[in-house]
Amino acid sequence: MTEEIIIAGFGGQGVLSMGKILGYSGLMQGQEVSWMPSYGPEMRGGTSNVTVIISDDRISSPILANYDTAIILNQQSMDKFESTVKPGGTLLYDPNGIVKHPTRKDINIYKVEATKLATEMGSAKVFNMMVLGSFLKIKPIVKMENVIKGLKKSIPSRNHSLLPLNEQAIEIGMKSVEKVS
Repeated sequence: MTEEIIIAGFGGQGVLSMGKILGYSGLMQGQEVSWMPSYGPEMRGGTSNVTVIISDDRISSPILANYDTAIILNQQSMDKFESTVKPGGTLLYDPNGIVKHPTRKDINIYKVEATKLATEMGSAKVFNMMVLGSFLKIKPIVKMENVIKGLKKSIPSRNHSLLPLNEQAIEIGMKSVEKVS
């Protein structure tokens, strides 16, 4: 199994954290992992993306032109990465702020109203965990116990009191993802 993923959105949406948690989760189950972030000088508010590869085999290069999955969190990323999803691949997006929705017919398209759900939950900071939960519902490439270990590894210990909130957000994301086409 090899899964090549691009996660893209604005800085501050937890794009890099989501990728890091996925990467740690893969490491926890003994898989090969590549995590390659890319972000502009603005970081918060600027666009950012991360390429994550999780594989049972050695990874020859972290640089990709096409992906099995694209997780899209803003319009600029939709414009840039929709076309890079391999035929038969998956595109997952949060429709908040998306004015031009995905139109491809040769990929599986899913959406999750993570912005709305995180706001209703009273914590915008768990937005990315809802998106991660949605992805893991669609493609359970890592086990939940390893995701929790990945969360513990990537969240500073002073914030470990937020782990239950993050776990709850992942579960909400798993329940809330919808297939578009």
